[in-house]
Amino acid sequence: MRYAVLGTGSVGRTLAAKLDSLGHEVVVGTRDAEATLARTDPDTFGNPPFAQWLAEHDRVRLLDFAEAAAFGEAVLNTTSGTASLQALEAAGGDNLAGKVLLDVANPLDFSQGMPPSLNPVNTDSLGEQIQRAFPGAKVVKTLNTMNAAIMVEPSRVAGPHNVFVSGDNAGAKKHVTELLAEFGWPEASVIDLGDISTARGAEMLLPVWLRLYGAFGHAEFNFHIQGARTDA
Repeated sequence: MRYAVLGTGSVGRTLAAKLDSLGHEVVVGTRDAEATLARTDPDTFGNPPFAQWLAEHDRVRLLDFAEAAAFGEAVLNTTSGTASLQALEAAGGDNLAGKVLLDVANPLDFSQGMPPSLNPVNTDSLGEQIQRAFPGAKVVKTLNTMNAAIMVEPSRVAGPHNVFVSGDNAGAKKHVTELLAEFGWPEASVIDLGDISTARGAEMLLPVWLRLYGAFGHAEFNFHIQGARTDA
């Protein structure tokens, strides 16, 4: 299947590499492909330049957002939450229409410093905003509650643990559940929270995630919420 992964950060790279390893056709989308490839310095999180990563994944192509979205039969949004709507606008509503749009982003607001807050929160969610902005897309919120390494290798966490899905379209959630199975998530571990408004709950796990990260000082910790264990 053809997948477009929007975003060149660590989450986008991890998901694109996994999809490629599973035999899917994969492109990565960015605002300006030429500018992205021209960068020679690590990004703000210390990741090596994207051109270096791309050279190690020679079946993956880098395209501008619109070209990537047009190519993909399904689209993964791994862009920064504050930039997601703008990135998806650049991808183009026509290129997203009728397609599963798997949203992994979180609406982290760093405007008041660290730790970040959420915007929107409580009465709305980024997942809902994306669905309203692109009504032709089939938005499914998932995988936003864990570290990227766990997304594609859930066995890194010992014992039973869970991943959530939220979305209005049952067929799209079935597609995402099948993709999660390819990533190694047992069907019994996938919890369907309901329609896209339930993305509010999944996104609101992030303040807890970040504060646990601060308390433990590293990314290898687990926590339980109503029996669901999630890694940060």
